[in-house]
Amino acid sequence: MTVLQPSSGSAAGSHSAPSGGGEAAVPPEDLVTLTIDGIEISVPKGTLVIRAAEMLGIEIPRFCDHPLLDPAGACRQCIVEVEGQRKPMASCTITCTDGMVVKSQLTSPVAEKAQRGVMELLLINHPLDCPVCDKGGECPLQNQAMSAGQADSRFEGKKRTYEKPVPISQQVLLDRERCVLCARCTRFSNQIAGDPMIELIERGALQQVGTGEGDPFESYFSGNTIQICPVGALTSAAYRFRSRPFDLVSSPSVCEHCAGGCATRTDHRRGKVMRRLAADDPEVNEEWVCDKGRFAFRYGQLPDRLETPLVRDAESGELTPASWPEALEAAARGLVAARGRAGVLTGGRLTVEDSYAYAKFARAVLDTDDIDFRARVHSPEEAGFLAAHVAGHGRDLDGQGVTYRSLEAAPAVLLAGIEAEEEAPGVFLRLRKAHRKSGQRTFGLASYATRGLIKAGGTLLPAAPGTEPEWLDALAGGVGLEGEGQAAAEALRAEGSVIVVGERLAAVPGALTAAVRAASATGARLVWIPRRAGERGAVEAGALAGLLPGGRPATDPRARDEVARAWGVAALPHRPGRDTGQILEAAATGELNALVVA
Repeated sequence: MTVLQPSSGSAAGSHSAPSGGGEAAVPPEDLVTLTIDGIEISVPKGTLVIRAAEMLGIEIPRFCDHPLLDPAGACRQCIVEVEGQRKPMASCTITCTDGMVVKSQLTSPVAEKAQRGVMELLLINHPLDCPVCDKGGECPLQNQAMSAGQADSRFEGKKRTYEKPVPISQQVLLDRERCVLCARCTRFSNQIAGDPMIELIERGALQQVGTGEGDPFESYFSGNTIQICPVGALTSAAYRFRSRPFDLVSSPSVCEHCAGGCATRTDHRRGKVMRRLAADDPEVNEEWVCDKGRFAFRYGQLPDRLETPLVRDAESGELTPASWPEALEAAARGLVAARGRAGVLTGGRLTVEDSYAYAKFARAVLDTDDIDFRARVHSPEEAGFLAAHVAGHGRDLDGQGVTYRSLEAAPAVLLAGIEAEEEAPGVFLRLRKAHRKSGQRTFGLASYATRGLIKAGGTLLPAAPGTEPEWLDALAGGVGLEGEGQAAAEALRAEGSVIVVGERLAAVPGALTAAVRAASATGARLVWIPRRAGERGAVEAGALAGLLPGGRPATDPRARDEVARAWGVAALPHRPGRDTGQILEAAATGELNALVVA
């Protein structure tokens, strides 16, 4: 007998708590035992038959099924024979029961014949677009027509045709002839993104995917419908007819836009990026990515980007093209002359390795602590907050911190100074999923209820700009509140609750300090989520005045000695460093002689 567990999201309505990097063991009383193709297997209650078959390595054809979407049973391609039932059943909609005996198409002539019949019906109106379809070469319908279809069609009529393609948004094109009405796209839009802008319209033979007249598919996550469409009915306007899958080289990557760290797959050909897809990472973005992460990569191919270094001519003052050795020599001369009077602005989009290199370069080579990554509103209070409560803290650093899983499992979440859908789309999807699956309560401390807060089932705590510290202190004390405010104060005291603060709180004096007090008083975990991908790594790398790599303060003599030895210098700069605003002011007044901008 085989005892297995489904992966996260595979059992309808079930969530297993993580335990030491793996899934928690399921008690025997929560298991059911069934037989699939003569093999006995025990799975948790609520597991779908199609998932149990996957655990045994039995691949049942399907189109509508997706492990992160609610079962629909729309395509009927996954039908299997179940002992005791009068007719074959869709394995994507039936849950395993004790003693169930299932036969897939591998052992049941009934299931095989039924699947071939469904495939024949699906192909009646499906066009023979494979030679030109973007999905060709990676198409489930193409593959399963070969494995579960017939060599010849008995259909002799004229195939149904539609106008094609129909642009349902700037990024997504719809080819209704190819659609098999699996409802993956509509279920994603309704269930995952919370944007019910694309629906199945009409009925019977006239049913098709569409949007309301004059209503475009305006979703931050619309590109995911392209990726999960199993037949090429939804295609990317930017990628359409650009390449074939077998001509592409795929490289795993991480999205460079927000701080979410979504896993992506970059497909390129002859050194040119052709498209970007969401990668499967259950710990981070699952299988989703926002449209910015999917489509916003062509900036690297724009014609107005510099292709050669430019050096300013000493006589004319004009920038003139130069070779790399000439440019590096000119930069080196200027920086050597400005040693001790130079500033470094790294920005928030560097990799952690680059941020570390700039932090080392500033202190060991330029002899300055004038370095900052914050190209936005900032404050000394925020710098202290980052040093005390962010640097050196995290799952991989001290075993603590907030992960996507713990955020999803939190009974209550408070958002302060951040709009999740706009600034951290992956976080928004987890909040919406948690509310939909387990009733998580989300509270937004803001001046108005945003679309993202509403879609996550959130409750607005109305705070006029600048009054966030008062609200946070009230939540900490649990006094002077009523209605939703009192409910938030009570909810945040539940074990596992989370307070999420964004970079905008840096513009409100006392807000970050009040957030620390609120977290301490309620017992909620505190997490800082900036807007840019490299800011969290920059904090850890020491690309901030007064902060050395690893989150150690620059005023700590022991830390200074250790870092100086590691970098091979006698000592680190002693003068306290400036932040971004002060660096720019010093450069404008001539106090600094050089500025390095990454």
